[in-house]
Amino acid sequence: MALTPAIFLDKDGTILADVPYNVAPERMRFADGALEGLGLLASLQIPLIVVSNQPGVALGRFEPHALTAVRMRLHEMFAAAGASLAGFYWCPHHPRGSVAPYSGVCACRKPQPGLLLRAAREYRIDLARSWLIGDILDDVEAGNRAGCRTILLDVGNETEWVRGPWRTPTARVPTLAHAARMVVQRLQRPAAEVA
Repeated sequence: MALTPAIFLDKDGTILADVPYNVAPERMRFADGALEGLGLLASLQIPLIVVSNQPGVALGRFEPHALTAVRMRLHEMFAAAGASLAGFYWCPHHPRGSVAPYSGVCACRKPQPGLLLRAAREYRIDLARSWLIGDILDDVEAGNRAGCRTILLDVGNETEWVRGPWRTPTARVPTLAHAARMVVQRLQRPAAEVA
């Protein structure tokens, strides 16, 4: 079976308006351009996968099972955009966490690529033909380390701007709708044009 490209999406600040540590489904709202962007990405008919750091687990702000309701609400929101959520991968760890066994360093917390690598194994994803879209440079670094092309949504959520060899995105755009138009255009080009 051939490998397929996929679109990896950060959750907060990319798909959803950024509400720190929120696990209440009723407070989940689309970020600007996200509804349109998801609809455009759905036209590609490839997996759309959310990859999200959820340090609230390690910090004791919520239990891991609270993310089940978040996943269910994401499914509903994707469906409202005419899209399908293929997977929801999240990291519960934080190096300064207070809840064992989630405190400490891990391979899945972005900027590490662990969430993407796991999804790639489970969904047979061609990472070199895939894209990651996020709103901070840790997202970009995770995508670059996994071998994806990356897009930074320049929406004001990156506050540190720590540069490095893995932290340069393929592109910077203002909304998920802009990112989706770029990805759709790139993935629908004949292979000879992309090379």
